[in-house]
Amino acid sequence: MKPKQFPEANVTYAKDQPEYQPLPAFKNDSPQGEVISCWQLSFRERMRVLVKGEIWISLMSFNKPLIPSFITTKKEDVLNSQSSKVRRQKLFSFFKRKSKLDAEC
Repeated sequence: MKPKQFPEANVTYAKDQPEYQPLPAFKNDSPQGEVISCWQLSFRERMRVLVKGEIWISLMSFNKPLIPSFITTKKEDVLNSQSSKVRRQKLFSFFKRKSKLDAEC
């Protein structure tokens, strides 16, 4: 799986850092500070997803609260869609409620 350039990308993370793979992304200037990237699956990865129906994700939290993540196969879910904003707001509100509950425990 490799990061893929896309027309809406307005930033490239790790561009001049040879130890990392450059990550083209769209950074949204919003209160949530969304960063959206696109990933291209190899033929073998597409076959694995087709057969298994699974995608595994590893996120580094540096022992801090987990940052809300949204994974999709549709660009419209994350870019240029009013309905995607509603879906993301629901997701973010879920994490806000969960953080408050965790803090109370």
